[in-house]
Formats: sequence, structure tokens, C-alpha cells
Amino acid sequence: MDAAAVDDIIRRLLEAHGGRTPRNAQVTDAEIRKLCATAKDVFLSQPNLLELEAPIKICGLSPELKNMDQIRNIARPVDVPDHGLLCDLLWSDPDKEVEGWGENDRGVSYTFGGDKVAEFLQKHDLDLICRAHQVVEDGYEFFAKRQLVTIFSAPNYCGEFDNAGAMMSIDDSLTCSFQILKPSDKKGKGGTGNMSKPGTPPRKIKISII
Repeated sequence: MDAAAVDDIIRRLLEAHGGRTPRNAQVTDAEIRKLCATAKDVFLSQPNLLELEAPIKICGLSPELKNMDQIRNIARPVDVPDHGLLCDLLWSDPDKEVEGWGENDRGVSYTFGGDKVAEFLQKHDLDLICRAHQVVEDGYEFFAKRQLVTIFSAPNYCGEFDNAGAMMSIDDSLTCSFQILKPSDKKGKGGTGNMSKPGTPPRKIKISII
């Protein structure tokens, strides 16, 4: 299926939900599979490291990470391996009970303590790490004296959590703004996961509820 066919699928979906009265759109199983495969290809082609002008990098941490060029040199697209640098960048998690590196309950990658966050920021002359891939109750959560923030944008994750979602914006003055996506009224069916309240936001924080 070529790009024009994918565009046609997207157009039909947008037209079905774009009016005042939502309509059904006929999409075949093959078209859905192609749309999902195309979306995967797009995400796998994105850079591992976002080069923001602000003193901020978006990534996780890894004991194998010595310099930023290691991230820049990862060929894309690539399937995420079960271990190693790229796996850690996506799946390592902060843990306030850990000093240094620890085992991860996910069964993959590591957990890291606030000392590793501070060490990484000082070494690379950075102010903040922004990372994702972990459900947090309010959509965002600070760690390590506000030197790391977790952003999770999917409210009611998998229909089993009561979490909010959040998006973070950074303006020219480096003020971080969080837009909160409220969860639905439906109660979660499963556990609450890792859902502690975020720390007190720094002064240069704005929060809006959507």
C-alpha cells in the first residue's frame, strides 16, 4: 500500500469524526494493519535524542551511556533489543528507594536512583531529564529534586488505571507548562501501578487542566 492509500484511510477516518454528528467509517482489517505498520515505521524513524535548544534532553538513563554521540549514532529505524543502550533509554525507571542501579520489576533494563540523575546532568551540563514509558497518577511526576520529570500522556491507561495524562510545553524563558488530560469517571479495573504524587513543582511551572 503506497502513501496515497494511507492518506486515503486517514482522510476517511477524519471525515467520519470531523462533523457535528460522528459517522462510521468502513476500514478493512488489511487497511488497519497497514495503518498500524506505517505508524510504527514513523515512530521507529524518529531520533532517539531530541536536540532542544533549552538545556534539556529527552531520554532514559543507562549504565552503558558515556556520551551523547552514542545515542546519535544509533541507526534508525531499528527494532528495540531486549538489553543494551537503546533498551535502557526506553525502559529504565527512576526509583527513590535505589542508589545507583537496581533491578527493574518490568523484567527488562534497570532502575536508577537520584544520584545517577545528578551525576548524568552534571557530566553533560544539563538541567533536566524528561522521560516517559511509565504510568504516573497525575500525568507528570518529578524525581530527584526536580531534576527529572516523567510525562505520561495516556489517561485511563489500558482502561485499568485512573491516571490523568499530561503534555509538557517549554517556552523561550524555559518555563515548563503542563496541560493535564483528566481521566474519565470510570474507575480502574486493575492495580494502581507506580502512582505516587509528584513533588512540589518549581516556581517556573504552569499547570492547566483540559
